[in-house]
Amino acid sequence: MLEEFKKFALRGNVVDLAIGVIIGAAFGAIVQSLVGDIIMPVVGAVTGGLDFSNYFLPLSHQVTAGTLVEAKKQGAVLAWGSFLTIVINFIIIAFVLFLAIRALGRMMAKEAEKAPALSKQEQLLTEIRDLLKSR
Repeated sequence: MLEEFKKFALRGNVVDLAIGVIIGAAFGAIVQSLVGDIIMPVVGAVTGGLDFSNYFLPLSHQVTAGTLVEAKKQGAVLAWGSFLTIVINFIIIAFVLFLAIRALGRMMAKEAEKAPALSKQEQLLTEIRDLLKSR
């Protein structure tokens, strides 16, 4: 069973997936910083400092605080502003990822166009090489 697990864990797909997850997490941190440190301050400056994260709806008569942090201490609140901020961040992050993947796809398509087609002789030699490797 241990040998079978080792084969599974060291297969190319699993290792590629692990690398993808690690790179994705690192890229996510970069994009999160881009949104939080660069894009949202500009949006805040353009909208006059509008920040939804502190908007809430009290669900109890005991909640009288003016800030979300204090209101949560007093009782149940519906933090719709915080949710809206997270949704806006998600849309911006998704759009940035879309642009990055689109640019990567175009770059890969250009590289594929640059590669010259193999001659008939090169194709046969490649097939022979592959057959010899498989033995």
